[in-house]
Amino acid sequence: MTDLTGKIIQVHADDNVAIVVEAGGLEKGQCLPDGLVVAEPVPQGHKIALTAIGKDKPIIRYGEVIGAAVVNIGQGEHVNESNVKLPQAPSLDELALATRSVPEPAPLTGYTFEGFRNPDGSVGTKNVLGITTSVQCVAGTVDYVVERIKRELLPLYPNVDDVVGLNHSYGCGVAINAPAAIVPIRTLKNIALNPNFGNEVMVIGLGCEKLQPSTLLDDRPVKIYENTEAADPEANVLSLQDDSFHGFNDMVEGILAMAERHLERLNRRRRETCPASELVVGMQCGGSDAFSGVTANPAVGFATDLIVRAGGSVMFSEVTEVRDAIHLLTPRAANEQVGKTLIEQMAWYDDYLSQGQADRSANPSPGNKKGGLSNVVEKALGSVIKSGNSPIIDVIGPGERLRRKGLTFAATPASDFICGTLQLAAGMNLQVFTTGRGTPYGLSMVPVLKVSTNSQLGKRWHDIIDLDAGRIATGDASIEDVGWELFHLILDVASGRKQAAADRLGIHNDLVLFNPAPVT
Repeated sequence: MTDLTGKIIQVHADDNVAIVVEAGGLEKGQCLPDGLVVAEPVPQGHKIALTAIGKDKPIIRYGEVIGAAVVNIGQGEHVNESNVKLPQAPSLDELALATRSVPEPAPLTGYTFEGFRNPDGSVGTKNVLGITTSVQCVAGTVDYVVERIKRELLPLYPNVDDVVGLNHSYGCGVAINAPAAIVPIRTLKNIALNPNFGNEVMVIGLGCEKLQPSTLLDDRPVKIYENTEAADPEANVLSLQDDSFHGFNDMVEGILAMAERHLERLNRRRRETCPASELVVGMQCGGSDAFSGVTANPAVGFATDLIVRAGGSVMFSEVTEVRDAIHLLTPRAANEQVGKTLIEQMAWYDDYLSQGQADRSANPSPGNKKGGLSNVVEKALGSVIKSGNSPIIDVIGPGERLRRKGLTFAATPASDFICGTLQLAAGMNLQVFTTGRGTPYGLSMVPVLKVSTNSQLGKRWHDIIDLDAGRIATGDASIEDVGWELFHLILDVASGRKQAAADRLGIHNDLVLFNPAPVT
């Protein structure tokens, strides 16, 4: 990355565009120290042509073609979505697989955090009672009960951090036996296994739904709550239509009684020193801008490599923000089978979009474009940098759990809320979320650390952003500096020594399932 004059940044020596760093952008007629004259106003974060670019000639950023010029673009002119033509996506037929050979980095040892170790060996970063639902019909009741538990019971169990309702819009009125229904069903199953819940998740059902509570517990024992004095203290399933309940208050009291038993067991958990290899970190971006691929995402990529070197697990996701950079990722596959599986996930999503009469041009959003991103190719090239340089050791489908330590591609849509839900199901115990435009996004189940791509956002949203990576663009910090800072922040938040801004403020988004199956 080359800082030209402190006002613009050229990412790669072959680039014929640079992004504007200067706050407020560049004015027409402004002469930069390298002799480049600004031909028209160019906002901060947007691209300026370093040379004249003829019509249909390639526009290059990150050393990669991000499109072709729709018209002749003069030196010093503003390059944006209106004069950049979207190129064809990389063909999936002739990609290099597992061809990159890099020296194995030295292991990173001696780093630990204070986590909640579970009987299955997983480690939580929070101690949370999760109350999941088998059908959306009971969501209102669960919300009501969660508020009662927080007010009346939680203060009695000081070692329990929170109680959360795992509500969703699935469970009935759906084609539950359709092949694609496996995605939402396994997502709900695996969310209940998230290490932050300590295997104490309760399931609240209605009774008549297609998705029965026993399905969500899968291979775990199903113990039905009975509204009697001899109720099983290990009960983990309650159905509101059970004949033993007489009125709403009776249902609520039953859920509270069952919750109290789970809280008692969770309250016995204590933080203990765990190696950094027990971290399971999801990397995501949302509200991205042109700085994302220059500051925050490269720093996240550096931290990704540190976690992998420490023996931990990292996942990156967002298929539509990977598809146009897939040619950079398949060579990094640990073996040919991993590379083939990565291609299969891309092809599946291509077909999914085609069935919905959509294509990849639906991404980016208007806010992304306002932040300087012209198209999904430019967005993808900046997005995949979150994956660092480590080999990709596995690929999992939407809703599946992580299988191996190291760097995994977890296939998800790019939607912030759906991606976060699927990463929860994969087993993450902490998430890092980069943003340039800004978002108050958060999850109540795991800590979410928000990293700003530019310092203007970091300063304006000083109480929402956890780490400002915009200092990289201004030269006040290096990618390595911010990467190490993020790594240490991850350890502190995972240990409970520091609190993520979203948790401190109580900003939490709903779960949103990915359901590609038919709705009946």
